[in-house]
Amino acid sequence: MDTTIALYSHDSVGLGHARRNRALAYALAAHLPTLTGGTVGGLLIAGHPDAGRDPLPEGWDWLVLPGMTRTRGGYGPRRLGMDADALRDLRSATIDAALSALNPDLFIADRHPFGIDGELEPVLANLRARGTATVLGLREVLDSPRVASAEWDALGGAEHVASLLDAVWVYGDHHVYDPRLTGELPPALARLATPTGYLAHGRPAGRSASPGRTSPKPPPPYVLTVLGGGSDGVEVARLAASARLPEGHQHLLITGPQMPEQDIAEIRALAAAASEATTVIRSAADVPELIADAVSVVCMGGYNTIAEVMATSTPALVVPRHRRRQEQPRRARALAAVGAVETCDPETLTAQDISAWWHRSVTTRTDRSHIDLGGLDIVAHLAKELLTAAARSAATHSDASRSAATHSAAPRSTVEPPPASVPTHPEVSRHVG
Repeated sequence: MDTTIALYSHDSVGLGHARRNRALAYALAAHLPTLTGGTVGGLLIAGHPDAGRDPLPEGWDWLVLPGMTRTRGGYGPRRLGMDADALRDLRSATIDAALSALNPDLFIADRHPFGIDGELEPVLANLRARGTATVLGLREVLDSPRVASAEWDALGGAEHVASLLDAVWVYGDHHVYDPRLTGELPPALARLATPTGYLAHGRPAGRSASPGRTSPKPPPPYVLTVLGGGSDGVEVARLAASARLPEGHQHLLITGPQMPEQDIAEIRALAAAASEATTVIRSAADVPELIADAVSVVCMGGYNTIAEVMATSTPALVVPRHRRRQEQPRRARALAAVGAVETCDPETLTAQDISAWWHRSVTTRTDRSHIDLGGLDIVAHLAKELLTAAARSAATHSDASRSAATHSAAPRSTVEPPPASVPTHPEVSRHVG
């Protein structure tokens, strides 16, 4: 059975959503053919041009939408000079047209079931009418229960969201953090939810991993600071660039591709003043390998960075972003509670604290073998179950349609129906209700 899959991410801030979907595409391309006996390919729908620069498995491609980003009043165009509602409608029509032509067997939306300002809601309705299996993929932590509840209500309520989905995949270990129990997932969605384990082992490298490109990895031993996309990492970068390194250690600081140029220039100046052993770069393809080979890492608490850290035994100090959402602090505290990382309050963190952390942690390693990190191996099996159920449902619908057509075409029977007092067959009676 050949399978076509589409994945969506809105990407208004950062590239975490697109990176998660890209990891899923590689996992599905690698594992699903063995389960279905056919080819697997598809389309990744993204909202940031940087997403489309990363390679995909053979038979997959990107559809990059005109960008939208957060503004003071909600969402607005990233570049196009047009009304936000008009751009939302353009994006929605583009997605719908692409998926109508592609006719995917499986559709996965990352984090936001209806996209930006509801752009995905009519698309989901059309997909379900065509028999496409629909999935909402979620980070293990959404936000505080109060905020999460308000967000579901703003979408029309959890029951309405659930009516357009076949499954919810939660990308985490429910023994570490379970949004079904915290209240972040209401009952209607919790009933559809399956924890996959963290999407940690088997994540693909990025676009820079190509012949002729050398890794920025310093000679060992080295400590590492990695800040995800970088749009909100400048405060941590300042502290790490100013910290005192353990003797004999190099320091690689990866700002992230979305940190503003003026901020990167400031970080480079701070690093040069503090130590000649610090190298500041914007991005690197082999971040998982860099984390694995580092003796210690300072990072923020975004899902993808944490997943890359969790796949290693490198000690990690997590400095979570605390503005706008409580996702990162809640994740950091949950992982610290099971001994997977250490965390600190970003409001009180100093360069001296980072120095002390590095000096203390560079001679240790962290055992994370008690945490489920195999989500990328599980998603193919979950996809196969949905595809099988969808095929069975389609076959049943087809049989029912043929039966109805045959019945309507047959001559009307002259036999009178039995009286109402005739007892129902006992097998039927047992299954009523």
